[in-house]
Amino acid sequence: MNQLNSIILEGNLVRDVEITEPMAGFKVAKGTIGVNRYYKNRNNEDVNEASFFDVDSYGNIAEFFAEKGKKGRGVRVVGRLKQDTWKDSEGKSHSRVFVIAEHIEYKPILNKEEPKTEQTQAEERKTEQNVEMVF
Repeated sequence: MNQLNSIILEGNLVRDVEITEPMAGFKVAKGTIGVNRYYKNRNNEDVNEASFFDVDSYGNIAEFFAEKGKKGRGVRVVGRLKQDTWKDSEGKSHSRVFVIAEHIEYKPILNKEEPKTEQTQAEERKTEQNVEMVF
């Protein structure tokens, strides 16, 4: 029986996703996601903790990851952790843990230069109504 190895990350790409084709017809895309965590410490001070995760994807997912994966873009990745181990030329052991993406979603880009879809406009109206109710 397989043991559970699953992860969900939501953050922003810290650089453009890079795609390669190591073998004919097999594509690999690699990116890095920055994830922020905000909390208050024991002294009631605000703390911003940033973590960075390497993400690899293969095949059709790699093409999708690279096509829209630009620096700063919000992204949600569902995948699994993988560990690579190797020895360098001096015999020293090294290890790298990264995420293999099994599903990728991009957050919508909301800026004034792009026309807004009806769905985006409806979501904005709903958010505005909720804000008005709070105040």
